Amino acid sequence: MRAITATMSVTLDGVVQGLGRPDEDTRGGFAHGGWGGRYNDEVMGQEMGKGMSKPTDMLFGHRTWQDFIGAWAGRTDGNPFTTHMNAATKYVASRTLKDADAWQNSVLLRGEATETVAELKATPGRELTIIGSTSLIHSLHAAGLIDHYCLLIHPLTLGGGTRLFEDPAPLTEFELAEPAVTTTKGVIIARYSRR
Repeated sequence: MRAITATMSVTLDGVVQGLGRPDEDTRGGFAHGGWGGRYNDEVMGQEMGKGMSKPTDMLFGHRTWQDFIGAWAGRTDGNPFTTHMNAATKYVASRTLKDADAWQNSVLLRGEATETVAELKATPGRELTIIGSTSLIHSLHAAGLIDHYCLLIHPLTLGGGTRLFEDPAPLTEFELAEPAVTTTKGVIIARYSRR
């Protein structure tokens, strides 16, 4: 059985929307896009590199997958993250996509995400990593399918935007899997595993 790890950047008030670019996700009138970039540093790069050092498959909701195509597909910049993203098998959970041909090594999981991901999780294979894909995380967490969280807790509040857990999340206990790491810019990187 495969484990699922969700890696999310989150503000102190739980916002996960629009980390990377001002225009990344403006749904609901969100005007704070691009809030995460100023917190990047060498420590964060090293910690995220740990995740890339072991081969994993990736799991996306279709909106994040399409956004990542523009950012990563076809790039040849020598960045190890680019190499990792393009080489990984990318599973895309979607009820509406017709195919997943737009990005190499992508596989469409057509239908209800909780069902198709549960089936995938039950097969032998590499660990599955989710980056972004908040709606997918909401569904999978509620179904008890997420085993680990890697949270990059940023020292700011935004006051609005999509949160890691919008609706009441079911009672689920996690434990700190290893000591948390604090970056030079005050981001706390905490890795949790389901009890």
